Amino acid sequence: MHCGKPLKRETQEYCADCSLSDHAVSQGKNIWLHQEPVSGALYRFKYKNRRSWGRIFAGELAEQYGGQIQRWQIDEIIPIPLHPSRLRKRGFNQSEILSRELSELTGIPVRREVLRRIKKTAPQKKLGRGERKKNLKGAFGVSKDWKPCKNVLLIDDIYTTGATLEHAAKVLKIAGAQNVYFLTVSIGQGI
Repeated sequence: MHCGKPLKRETQEYCADCSLSDHAVSQGKNIWLHQEPVSGALYRFKYKNRRSWGRIFAGELAEQYGGQIQRWQIDEIIPIPLHPSRLRKRGFNQSEILSRELSELTGIPVRREVLRRIKKTAPQKKLGRGERKKNLKGAFGVSKDWKPCKNVLLIDDIYTTGATLEHAAKVLKIAGAQNVYFLTVSIGQGI
């Protein structure tokens, strides 16, 4: 099990998405399948300014995966960034809210300035698997001031195909991180 997506058969090692490529992410976990009522709650959190819900979602992440975070020996929590234009439009980054709240619960520092969205991309939710990978090519950069640590935890709200997390993990590993893990609130069941 790589991403935490439910498998159709017990004999499967990886889901369809994880079996298609090499991985920069060491392992990831998520709380719920991306279906109602979770999908609606995340939509309202992200697009209807329900920022306070980040504390609830982060609390669930900490409760369910606090032990896993300790076993991974996480040094820093890094949120998936938004492009500056999208951040201005929305007014906040939902992944950053989740990261800050999770940091408060775990005592692990958040480093929001490490990973940057340097290319404006189309929203991933409108794209298929191949289009998502192409859309994200060159989308992320790492601050030159970052002193790489051994174990990084990426935080995002939704895992669909893993393209966003894989691209982010790849640039972090190139910059010197040894292991990149992730947690998300929900996970899709494929495109």
